[in-house]
Amino acid sequence: MNMKMRAAVLYEPKKPMMVEEITVDEPQDHEVMVKLTATGICHSDLLPIKGDIPQTYPVVVGHEGAGVVEKVGAGVTGVQPGDHVIIACVYNCGKCHSCINGQPSLCLEALPWHLLGGLPGGGKRLHRGNQDLNIMYSQGSFAEYVVVHERQVFKVSLDAPLDVVCLFSCRLTTGIGAVANRAKVRAGDRIVVYGCGMVGMSVIMGARLCGAGQIIAVDKVEERLGLARELGATHVINASTENPQMRTFEITGRGADFAFECIGNPAVMMQAFGSIHTTGTCIIVGATPAADMISFFPFEFLYGKKLVGCFFGNLRQNDLPNYVDLYMQGRLPLEKLTAGYYTLDQINEAVDAVDKAKVMRAVVRF
Repeated sequence: MNMKMRAAVLYEPKKPMMVEEITVDEPQDHEVMVKLTATGICHSDLLPIKGDIPQTYPVVVGHEGAGVVEKVGAGVTGVQPGDHVIIACVYNCGKCHSCINGQPSLCLEALPWHLLGGLPGGGKRLHRGNQDLNIMYSQGSFAEYVVVHERQVFKVSLDAPLDVVCLFSCRLTTGIGAVANRAKVRAGDRIVVYGCGMVGMSVIMGARLCGAGQIIAVDKVEERLGLARELGATHVINASTENPQMRTFEITGRGADFAFECIGNPAVMMQAFGSIHTTGTCIIVGATPAADMISFFPFEFLYGKKLVGCFFGNLRQNDLPNYVDLYMQGRLPLEKLTAGYYTLDQINEAVDAVDKAKVMRAVVRF
């Protein structure tokens, strides 16, 4: 038996999404149906919309969903109907080499299902007539309901505002986790953050929580640099008027211990790499189009420099609810980040606002 609902369907890249009535199947074994309350709109959503990553169409985009559990399939034990949940943008099997070694965000089983636009095992739960619809990151949250694997669902307290904590499904967790899990920033470390969008601001907040000694924010927009200071940056650099690499060395005296590239721009990645000292680490956090490439001088690696990637903040299994708790305790001042709220019918307007950086937090409320 299936149920009717509305969703934004993308039939081909570089075209508007169509808000249409579709059907969703009942959850199967180890699956959960969630009635969405809100979903964030992340820059990663723009990649399939613009055709910048491999994607099977038609697809329901979206991967920052939060809502209330409607139904559960057989074998589900972690949540029950009525629970408030956020839905992680990645599935983890709990059994592969990455999962067993504490890196569920790098689950070896997840990538094929993400690329194929289905749930783990290959199932498709969304349909328009006789046509199966694909979903982004095994979620597809630009819809009134989602059916996802139980290992993507994380229970949160009933008083957590779902139209805020939905952002922990990707961007907030990506930034905070890059600092805490990938870099393992310690008290006194010097860091530089390239790009003060939502992910960059999350890196800054995470660095402040970890006790970083110097937090340098780099951007071209003065308003964002001012906000970065409010969130914990000790220094700011306007890249439109200053050389961020030279200024970083002037501020730190030797170069940053860690540089975080949060834009997904190859030229900026090279700047970030050039801002670390000889044993420092540059962490690529921003998502780029699949065909982009970067170039470096190999001799720099001989002196100990490191270049590493970070996907979804190297999420650990309990991170999402823990991060939400930090927000509820007032230790993550998300209210300082400008918000734009939209309806599902305004989805293309909302995506345009994200693409043009009109708001920091773009959220669809259902």
